[in-house]
Amino acid sequence: MKPDMRGKVVLVTGATGGIGLVTAEALAGMGATVVIVGRNAAKTEEVVTQLRSKTMNANIDSILADLSVMSQVHQAAEAFKQKYDRLDVLLNNAGAMFTDRRVTSDGYEMTFALDHLNYFYLTQQLQDLLLRSAPARIVNVSSDAHKGGHINFDDLMGEQKFSGFGAYAQAKLANVLFTYELARRLEDSGVTANALHPGFVATGFGRNNGGWIGRLMPLIQVVALSPEKGAATSTYLASSPEVQDVTGKYFAKQAQARSNDESYDVGVQRRLWDVSEALIAQAEAVPVV
Repeated sequence: MKPDMRGKVVLVTGATGGIGLVTAEALAGMGATVVIVGRNAAKTEEVVTQLRSKTMNANIDSILADLSVMSQVHQAAEAFKQKYDRLDVLLNNAGAMFTDRRVTSDGYEMTFALDHLNYFYLTQQLQDLLLRSAPARIVNVSSDAHKGGHINFDDLMGEQKFSGFGAYAQAKLANVLFTYELARRLEDSGVTANALHPGFVATGFGRNNGGWIGRLMPLIQVVALSPEKGAATSTYLASSPEVQDVTGKYFAKQAQARSNDESYDVGVQRRLWDVSEALIAQAEAVPVV
């Protein structure tokens, strides 16, 4: 039987395609009020209409934001809090890999900003609401790519040396480190935090890049999981009674799995937290032009 999510409010980022869209549809099908965050207005409106029609659930809403920009992360959180007085599940899913080095308007490397700082800041902005809604869940979509990653505190933004996959692996490792530190800080609060690997999924991932990676992704995705299978673990962590009290874990294929050795280093977890807070504060201090 599907879990009953009626009365629950869920926020899903990166939900206009891929596993985010499939997860949003699954949770809406369980009766949840689902709020999706998208960047493109027309596409986001189209997805809201699609979800309402497919799930027969009218309680589908949206927020527009470019989550690579910290001021827009803040605005998305404020928009949510102005309309909703509870949040039962925060599903941080938005992310991408860029083969060339790009810089956000905050001056941060794009992959690190979108794939990590976005998760960190949005969660901070919504933490009080999650605590008031407890029991509540935070689900962070990472990747087994993190196992090839390392947090280079001396060059977090890839200014000295940049690799598209290296930046992605570092950001996905940051997701896991953040999840573990967050779970520890939220201990006994009624709010859980877990990370997951969705598997290699046939989505639009990677196709935003030109060159060989953009041409290669459609070919290698022939052997990838369907978005439905890729979304299974995020849906499970967001809804299953089996994991309602589980926190601070990494999941793959709907089961606990081991993340890489560096992810368990408490010193690295705490240092990344402090650095992330400093980067957010720096972005907040810059006037919006």
